[in-house]
Amino acid sequence: MTLYKKTKLFYMKVLKFGGTSVGSPTNMKSVASLINTPDPKIVVLSAMSGTTNKLVQISENLYKDKADEATSIIEELHQTYKQVIDELYKSDKYKQQALDFVQSHFEFIKSKVKDNFSSHEERGILAQGELLSTGLFQLFLEESNISSVLLPALNFMKIDENEEPDTAFIARQLPLDLAQYPDTNLFITQGYICRNSFGEIDNLKRGGSDYSASLIGAAINAAEIQIWTDIDGMHNNDPRIVKNTYPVAELSFDEAAELAYFGAKILHPSSVLPAKQKNIPVRLLNTLQPEARGTTISARTGGSNIKAVAAKDGITAIKIKSSRMLLAYGFLRRIFEVFEEYKTSIDMITTSEVAVSLTIDNTRYINEIIAELKEFGTVEMDQDFSIICLVGDFIEERPGTVLNIFKSLETIPLRMISYGGSKNNLSLLVKTRYKNQALLAINEGVFSKSEQPAHA
Repeated sequence: MTLYKKTKLFYMKVLKFGGTSVGSPTNMKSVASLINTPDPKIVVLSAMSGTTNKLVQISENLYKDKADEATSIIEELHQTYKQVIDELYKSDKYKQQALDFVQSHFEFIKSKVKDNFSSHEERGILAQGELLSTGLFQLFLEESNISSVLLPALNFMKIDENEEPDTAFIARQLPLDLAQYPDTNLFITQGYICRNSFGEIDNLKRGGSDYSASLIGAAINAAEIQIWTDIDGMHNNDPRIVKNTYPVAELSFDEAAELAYFGAKILHPSSVLPAKQKNIPVRLLNTLQPEARGTTISARTGGSNIKAVAAKDGITAIKIKSSRMLLAYGFLRRIFEVFEEYKTSIDMITTSEVAVSLTIDNTRYINEIIAELKEFGTVEMDQDFSIICLVGDFIEERPGTVLNIFKSLETIPLRMISYGGSKNNLSLLVKTRYKNQALLAINEGVFSKSEQPAHA
């Protein structure tokens, strides 16, 4: 690769726009205005809002051999796209091109109604959302005389046999694809979709467009990764539950990863690591308020305090009690091996001399796990919990911080506490029925008005 091309990649930015950002003709036009600048960039698009949910419904009906129900949803979705086309394009020429393009994709979806439906067929259907949004957006850019190239993600985005991103392949293939267009500064591509180790169409799971953007940014050593949504950054608390929340101006990679994993919906949990590994700043911005500062995620911590709180639902608590645990080396390792065998990750863990308590969020193999754990002693399982995660750079920095947290939660029963595993996280396990109460109490007792940043 020439020095010119290497330099161009270094200055490239990656901009990801979510389903709401491209969820209507009006929003698509706003995105086009935002990206119509001379600096080099790759734009990653999600499916239009609501599309993936409809595609999932179609797949579920096909699994159940409910062809009529699936066909009805297909026709309804097709009509939605016809309406989008009518509002998005000005000329009859581009309206017809868009109609032909959409028709071809819906013919593909309809063809699956006649087949024996499988998980492979489902992945092909789910990919249509991103293929539709990027194709329509590229046509709109052409009609608007905005020079751009549609770069198919299925050419360069790949996962391995363990369903993990094949980063070596992506880093090798993507620059080669970009090099075919040395005079182009604007590239459009799909988020979420990829190919698996067999070359089949697959995906990075729900919310994977963020992950796509981060993987793309890491592959080209981008100058910056921007995640554009309908909220102005990562807030200090859940704005759906708590009033007067505010965006956190700066988060470290570790802080953002903790918040994303423990429930902050604005960012996919896996998307932080590729950026962190290449030290690429990530900015969370609002398509509807592009002038808002948003949140910048980088190696900087932005000060020692509690930054934000997030909550994760659907948690199951498991306690293993055994007198054999006392002073027995290897006991924890054997317990962890059970969860490893069933590919089930552990969120929280606490121990005593005779018991281990832990939490999981994936109960797919819960019966098998419980059966094997009973070989170690008495096993208790309880469901309907939430993890409340407070994040910041506060351990050892501000005496009394933990006291303030627990004082604000003095009326709420706590099942487990995890503290000290990292300097960025304090996690609490509560019954889900207490979650809203806990978030409100933390907002009142921890996030005082005096701590609110001046720009909020």
